[in-house]
Amino acid sequence: MSQPKVVLAFSGGLDTSFCVKYLAEDKGYEVHSVLVDTGGFSDEELKTIETNAYALGVKKHATISKTKDYYNDCIKYLIFGNILKNNTYPLSVSAERVFQAVAVAEYAKEIGASAIAHGSTGAGNDQVRFDMAFRIIIPEAEIITPIRDLKLSREAEIEYLTKKGVGREWAKAAYSINKGLWGTSVGGKETLTSEKYLPESAWPTQISKTEPETITLEFEKGELKGVAGETFENPVQAIQKLAAIAQPFGIGRDIHVGDTIIGIKGRVGFEAAAPLIIIKAHHLLEKHVLSEQQLYWKEQLSNWYGSLLHKGQFVEPVMRNIETFLADTQKHVTGKVHVYLAPYRFHVEGIESPYDLMSSVFGSYGEMNNAWTGDDVRGFSKVASNQVMIYQKVSELNDQDK
Repeated sequence: MSQPKVVLAFSGGLDTSFCVKYLAEDKGYEVHSVLVDTGGFSDEELKTIETNAYALGVKKHATISKTKDYYNDCIKYLIFGNILKNNTYPLSVSAERVFQAVAVAEYAKEIGASAIAHGSTGAGNDQVRFDMAFRIIIPEAEIITPIRDLKLSREAEIEYLTKKGVGREWAKAAYSINKGLWGTSVGGKETLTSEKYLPESAWPTQISKTEPETITLEFEKGELKGVAGETFENPVQAIQKLAAIAQPFGIGRDIHVGDTIIGIKGRVGFEAAAPLIIIKAHHLLEKHVLSEQQLYWKEQLSNWYGSLLHKGQFVEPVMRNIETFLADTQKHVTGKVHVYLAPYRFHVEGIESPYDLMSSVFGSYGEMNNAWTGDDVRGFSKVASNQVMIYQKVSELNDQDK
């Protein structure tokens, strides 16, 4: 009789290593581990994770490269929407986890697994993101979450694996680091309370640049295609190039405080030089080339898009509707943006675009006008103020009798 097949979202860490042994040896499953690479792993790291997976006893390990799809299906719209959660966080881990969960679920469906598992605890957002993606994409599969269900401590997991003959070094790092294309998260003792900031040593990229420089970013229909004089067909490479230039300045460091899906407040440090610079540069270019109403409605829908993505609702059909709107607004978001970089900070200097609506042909703000007369403005002001003027008059007449 064949064993039931389970697909495990696998990272190679303590939690998912425990899951392999538990599912295979205690529960009798044929374990298929899968890692979804969205730009956060080197080739060497991927090979090590695969080797460890087979050493733990998986039937088959798969590495699914999704970096290009991650950009096209997700990051692109975070840029189009200038999305920063709570005006701070570029959804680095939020977006990545949701996208990875969807890819794992699709893989499980493809190989006909009867169960699907992840190693999340019961304390964070990821458990919801994985559960939701699994239930939506492969609802017939049983969802197994050993760490959450057994309420295991780190020490209990290590003791279990040691008894199973897994002798790896599981020393807990002072800071948990999750590196991805759209930023790196940093968690430690300081993020568990409200009053402290992360020390210099905790940041993944240490400062090695101190001489300020100005670079030019080139956007084509909202997508980053050029960085510091180098052009790229693939925006992923442009993002990586910008990160390599800006991260050594210590740019993009911050701590995000937000509302978790499960209803509690949480803090997480992050390092996201490229995302923050891209979003600010893109937003400035949009302010020059889009209309007032385009900017207004983009902001409303973008905030909603980011909130839904954070909550694991990537597959919700309205997300495709919002993406269609965001993509349509990018037709004229083409041009150059000049950015000043210095240790710990950056600012956007200005833009050049053939679609710049700040055109001297029509007038210079605060100086002169070429497309209207003083009488035009006088008449417009009279009509525009009519309703409030009438309101004030009516109020004065009636309030005098009270």
